[in-house]
Amino acid sequence: AVVSTQSTGVVKCGMKFGVYLPPGYDRNRTEGYPVLYFLSGLTCTEDNFIVKSGMQRFASRHNLVVINPDTSPRESNHPGEHDDYDFGSAAGFYLNATQEPWSQNYHMCDYVVKELMALVSVNFNVDGSRQALSGHSMGGHGALVIGMRNPTLFKCLVAISPISNPCKGKWGIKAFSAYLGPDQETWKEWDATELARVYTGPPLSILVDQGAEDRFLEEELLTESFTNEAAANPHLNLTYRLREGYDHFYPYICTFLEEQFDYVMEKLSR
Repeated sequence: AVVSTQSTGVVKCGMKFGVYLPPGYDRNRTEGYPVLYFLSGLTCTEDNFIVKSGMQRFASRHNLVVINPDTSPRESNHPGEHDDYDFGSAAGFYLNATQEPWSQNYHMCDYVVKELMALVSVNFNVDGSRQALSGHSMGGHGALVIGMRNPTLFKCLVAISPISNPCKGKWGIKAFSAYLGPDQETWKEWDATELARVYTGPPLSILVDQGAEDRFLEEELLTESFTNEAAANPHLNLTYRLREGYDHFYPYICTFLEEQFDYVMEKLSR
């Protein structure tokens, strides 16, 4: 199902999110269901993961609720918002913008953590102590950054081909310059590599899955900048899977999604 709801105060527009409920879902079951939040990448809406991934069979097997939000506010019509695929609409970068006009409502981090998760907890029978956060590309960036900024909310993070060091990639520099302004020190608060370097929070399990033939790997994703920092940080329990012969897109995602769901459930079952 796709749920449309009027956002209140955070992104100031109607937002849609996908909800998958496993077969036999019982709103009144004593034990809440484990839940996975999945964040999509550039150009995507809430539909892409639902339609393209085939995740339903894995979520069904694990009796798992899956929630996938849209990738940016809609209906804002800020100047330039709809001009480029890598900025504005469908490119909210899961941060809280500080620069006008984006600071008015491009607060996708707060939307996920403060609004969406609260809405899900009230309206669906989920177990708030068994939550995981995942995402692809820009959404992988979102999963890593939101997860490390809010480590008590999630048992584990899964990042598929994540934008891992946006302070140094063209997509990230473009977005951060507009959303966060010229002070690049403030950018580090939204950069997974920078956060991994200084993370001292509770132990956090992270799976990074990356296609070795991804054409964006060297200039945009910079995945190993993050994995090197995470592997050196004793507070982060990193699993890194580099997939020879695979690229960035949904055929690759679908090939390894079952493994990622198994990883999530192993962590949520502890």
